[in-house]
Amino acid sequence: MVETIVKLRSLGHRVVLVTSGAIGVGLRRLNMDKKPKKLSAIQAVAAVGQGRLMRMYDDLFSQLNQPIAQILLTRHDLSDRTQYLNAVNTFTELLAIGVVPIVNENDTISVSEIKFGDNDTLSAITAGMVNADYLFLMTDVDCLYTDNPRKNPNAKPVEIVEDVGDLKEQVMVSSPGSSLGTGGMVTKLIAADLATAAGVTTIISRGSTPKNIISIIKHLSNVDPNSSSSSIPIHTRFIAKDNPMMDKKWWILHGLHTAGTIYIDEGAVKAVTKTKQKSSLFAAGIVKCEGNFVANQAVNLVFEKHHVNEHGEETVELITIGKGLVNYSSSEISRIKGCKSHEIEEKLGYADSECVIHRDNLAIILKNSEENEKKY
Repeated sequence: MVETIVKLRSLGHRVVLVTSGAIGVGLRRLNMDKKPKKLSAIQAVAAVGQGRLMRMYDDLFSQLNQPIAQILLTRHDLSDRTQYLNAVNTFTELLAIGVVPIVNENDTISVSEIKFGDNDTLSAITAGMVNADYLFLMTDVDCLYTDNPRKNPNAKPVEIVEDVGDLKEQVMVSSPGSSLGTGGMVTKLIAADLATAAGVTTIISRGSTPKNIISIIKHLSNVDPNSSSSSIPIHTRFIAKDNPMMDKKWWILHGLHTAGTIYIDEGAVKAVTKTKQKSSLFAAGIVKCEGNFVANQAVNLVFEKHHVNEHGEETVELITIGKGLVNYSSSEISRIKGCKSHEIEEKLGYADSECVIHRDNLAIILKNSEENEKKY
């Protein structure tokens, strides 16, 4: 892997390595057979392992005269816009001076509320932060298959994916990952969804043959016109979105902790997802809210779609529309829901804003207007 990264650097690419392993190295150093269950014990093991992990990388990269830097992140580090931009600026400067940033989740202080959860998600967040062209998710198989190829001989490789949502209905991805790791193929699909939303082409490839990265990039960049598709190492490529989210909205959607949920009506769904001129979210379109949050925190927007089956039984489907930064607290929204904008001051005694979420602070994930009209 180190040799591949240095080779990519020599070809003019800027490379960021997202790695796990601190807990694994710590377990070996402490002669422990398995990962403890107690959170503080896991964090202590990670603290032992992180320094040794970086020393190993530094030893290997130093043999090829390549400087590296350590960056430890938690979701909390990115929840504040200023901290997020500081992290982006650090990445930009390191890459500009020829350094390879090595990123890991800060397991020594992370708790469930601020964890990325797995390094696949962390790598997707990182790829979005540095505006990467490619994200390579290295795993123990050549590519994504329709089922587990070790158990099902009829499993077929999936070479190109244009829509991760559609793919989830076609493949079996129940693998939970390794005993030390927290990922699996499920987390790689989630990471691919995040990265492609930011305009990053995402590739699943075999980790034990990292040199394949160079061949794949040359093929996709048309650097090697003599190569045929049959000579390119097998891999799965997730196509980047043509209209990636703007940086701020991507940060809102993927960098911020979700503090609550606002339920909106059908009219509000159509208004905020219109193709040409997406509207802000107004109190009139809000049905209810859940959670305890304050102004400027991030909340999910959800629509409740009611279905009635042939037996007359009703079920409710929760459809997530997007995520945004609110101008009012949960208690204030509960008081003004369903009201017109000019009624807010009468209800609250003041009106900080005519809308609950401004369109500039609203990241929509539901597909747009025409499909919405069919869906609702």
